[in-house]
Amino acid sequence: MKIGIHIYILAGLVWSAIACNKSNGDVDPDTPPELPVKVWTTSGNEVNLLYNKTIDYATGLDERFPEITITPAETLQVVDGFGYTLTGGSAMLLNQMEDNARMELLKEFFGNSSNSINVSYLRVSIGASDLDPVVFSYNDLPAGMNEDLQLQHFSLSRDTLHLIPVLKEILALNPDIKIMGSPWSAPVWMKSNKNSVGGNLNPQHYSVYAQYFVKYIQAMNAHGITIDAITPQNEPQHGGNNPSLVMSAAQQTDFIKNHLGPSFQAAGINTKIVVWDHNCNRPDYPIAILDDPAAKAFVHGSAFHLYEGDVSALTQVHQAHPDKALYFTEQWTGSNSSFDGDLKWHIKNVIIGTMRNWSGVALEWNLANDPGFGPHTPGGCTQCKGAVTIDGSIATKNVSYYIIGHASKFVPPGSIRIGSSVPAGLNNVAFMTPEGKYVLIVLNESANLQSFNIHVGERWITGSLHPSTVGTFVW
Repeated sequence: MKIGIHIYILAGLVWSAIACNKSNGDVDPDTPPELPVKVWTTSGNEVNLLYNKTIDYATGLDERFPEITITPAETLQVVDGFGYTLTGGSAMLLNQMEDNARMELLKEFFGNSSNSINVSYLRVSIGASDLDPVVFSYNDLPAGMNEDLQLQHFSLSRDTLHLIPVLKEILALNPDIKIMGSPWSAPVWMKSNKNSVGGNLNPQHYSVYAQYFVKYIQAMNAHGITIDAITPQNEPQHGGNNPSLVMSAAQQTDFIKNHLGPSFQAAGINTKIVVWDHNCNRPDYPIAILDDPAAKAFVHGSAFHLYEGDVSALTQVHQAHPDKALYFTEQWTGSNSSFDGDLKWHIKNVIIGTMRNWSGVALEWNLANDPGFGPHTPGGCTQCKGAVTIDGSIATKNVSYYIIGHASKFVPPGSIRIGSSVPAGLNNVAFMTPEGKYVLIVLNESANLQSFNIHVGERWITGSLHPSTVGTFVW
């Protein structure tokens, strides 16, 4: 009996020594560290809003539940970022807040603290969008002047009031944030109808309009703001907005290959040119441009919205031109829609859908609105709901804050989408971050609690999501 006790004690001492050695760095190289699995959830009933908890690894497969298998060896596209359009109206509302309140709000969007969502990509309008209080371009002419071919009246003066100051504050928080510029219209004197609504770009003004882009990029750069990419036209097949401009695929091809691309090249501008910037119902439009070798040489990729069509259109363009990037640049949440409905639809399509269809960017529409869904131009959107509603210096978070937050907070630029299976009722997308972490975004659209297995390598995780809930798993 005493012998048995001595053996037991000796075995315990040996095990303690082994454990001490391993804790001092002598870790089995074949055993990955057991980092905790963190889960953030947002539910359609708003009970949970980016609610955080930690779960343990499972010991193996629970055969009662469906399985999401992650395949890290299947590396797909690189992520550039997630974010919003910072409209002129959004910037105005932000800039009118008390300084402390604005900075706290900007930190929540663009900072890197535990309560930030780490937004990494912004889209801005070149001139006015329909969510500016007034219509303007950077080259509006005084009365009696018909054209300005040398762009002597070019000025960013209106943007120096709100947009540029807010962008500078954002860049101070995140110097690496990428910015895309998109025009809603050319200056009216360059247009066939001499009106801010509709019309075409006059062919005789293609070259001067190309210089307009050059001046814009150079002027923003002078303010310390780098424009990473531009689109030649927001929604080129929608001529009813204010402002707007109609541009066919043939016209955009001509403009890019004969004017915009050569002008950028001559000026030493590296800003990316991204075509289309409209709905998923017309993949033929960007494909037609990319099918022209001379235009394609200047084009970095194609951008999409989803007010019409299906998000799978992005894959059609990818298959036709796999060497070109894809962007998803706009989708609105409306004043009459529900938190639950928007959460499910946007997570399924804007976050999961775009990424599973080769996009490197996913953006929601406007960042901020006032309680009356303003400001907007005459004829502009009267129902566009921002990520936050700003009333004076009080900001209330809306559904698109959480839609983007479920990706931007956990999937930084440089992350790579990796393979993941999709069992019925569990739409998902998976990533590997530059730090080597796995991120899995899962949506439970059903009306019932759904449990499931997550399988990667030798590890198992048993997850569960309440009805109408999105979860982001990080480990």
